[in-house]
This record gives sequence, structure tokens and C-alpha cells, in this order.
Amino acid sequence: MAGTLFVVATPLGNLEDLSPRAERILRSSALVACEDTRRTARLLARFGIEVRTISCHRFNERARLEPVLRVLHEGGDVALVSDGGTPGVSDPGSLLVRAARGEGLSVSPVPGPTAVAALLSASGLTADRFLFDGFLPHRPGERRRRLAELARETRTVVVFEAPHRIRDALHDAAEILDRRPLVLGRELTKIHETLLSGSAEEILAALGDGDIRGEIALAIEGAREGAVPGRRGAAARIADAWREALEAAGGDRHVALRTAAKTLGIRRDELARRLAEIEED
Repeated sequence: MAGTLFVVATPLGNLEDLSPRAERILRSSALVACEDTRRTARLLARFGIEVRTISCHRFNERARLEPVLRVLHEGGDVALVSDGGTPGVSDPGSLLVRAARGEGLSVSPVPGPTAVAALLSASGLTADRFLFDGFLPHRPGERRRRLAELARETRTVVVFEAPHRIRDALHDAAEILDRRPLVLGRELTKIHETLLSGSAEEILAALGDGDIRGEIALAIEGAREGAVPGRRGAAARIADAWREALEAAGGDRHVALRTAAKTLGIRRDELARRLAEIEED
């Protein structure tokens, strides 16, 4: 009899969130396929679980199919885990699950933590209907286009973003979403858990100027039915700041650009790009 591939949700950060069933599955599996074996080793050690592990991340998942499927065909159960949360949800795992199902092997979910549900539950935003859109694009132009698309969505939207890009993403959100309510969750369930709500500009101000670390999820309130999202509010603020800075600088555009960028909290090259877009509009 072949083994079962268990897709096991693991804690986002607080190890107390590991379910009794997940602990039992990990303890009884012949193999644990991990996104990062070092991180999973800490989880296993916390519960005194000794089991063989193998790395299975987005760079080697295809190469790991054969050894993992072999264990399953030989009758051993395999637990698939990510670094935290639910495998396959913006984490590796779907390729292995698809391969196992394609070979007629049993696949069973062991549900538990997910950053999407955790943020929605504490956001106060309507979550009877919502859209999860994964990570925002890395490239600024693509990110702005994606936000413009999501601005028309009437359901609550949840996206992920990297800490070193969150300020740029929020600047774009301020321009595209204007005063739309957002909720930012950082380091959910961990010691430094942070939940911030308000407009993109208000959340930017709350984040301050220090380094931002940790995993981030962002919930965006859905657009009202019939509402047409636009950039008018943010564009007006940029134009007003530019006119005031230009007047104060006596027409010196270089000085004005530096002053207005500081006032708005964005880089000078970003401000120059936005001013060019406003002039084109």
C-alpha cells in the first residue's frame, strides 16, 4: 500500500500554533519535505520529533519529485511543509502535490495557519468575499498596473509584500487608491507582531523611517459598487507640494524637487516621474 502525502500547515511564527494533528503527522512520517530544512529543524526540535528531512523549495522542487514520490510508492507517508503557513499558498508545494495526484497517490491536507486568514480575521474588513493576489510585482511599473487593476475589485483584497519594497508599494497605493482603507500586518503571531490600519499615507507615517523587517501582508478594502478609482487625490497633493516648493525655491527646480520629495516622503527620481505623468495627464 502506498503512503500518503500530507500537506501540513505550520506556525507563522508562534510555535504554539502547531495543531496536535500536525504534530502527530510530522512525528509519524517517513520523510518531511521542507522549504528550508534548517527552519523546519527548529520546529521539529521544539516538539522532540526525529524524522528524516529533505529540502523542497522553488529552486529544486522538480528535482525532488523522484525521491519523494519513491518514498510514497514504497509505503512511507511524507509531510510537506513550508517555512510557515500553508504549503502551496504563495509557497512551494503545488508541483509535488500535482505530481503525487497524477500518479494516483493519496494527498491529504492538514489545515492550520495561513497569513491570509490571520490578517483578514484581525482586519475588521469584510471577508465574506475576498481575493488573494499573492506577492505584488517587483518592478515598479508592473506593481502600479497591478494596483490599478485591484483598485476596481469590489471584494477585499489581500497581497503579500517584501519589507524592503513595502514603502514603495504604499507610495503607489497612496496615489492609486487614494484614501482607501488598508490594514497592514507584519510578523503576524510573532513577538513583534504589528497591525496598522488607515490610508496608505497614514500607514506610511506610522511605519516611520527605521528599517522594516519581517513578513508583510496587506489587506485592501474593496471598491464600492459603481465607484471609479482614480489618481486625482494623490496627484493633487503632489502638484500642490510641487507648486509650494517651487515658489519657496524662487523657481529653482532642483531645490524644489528636493524639498517637495522630502515633504511627500518619496525619492526625488520617483517624484520627477510622477510629475511627468501628471503633466501628461
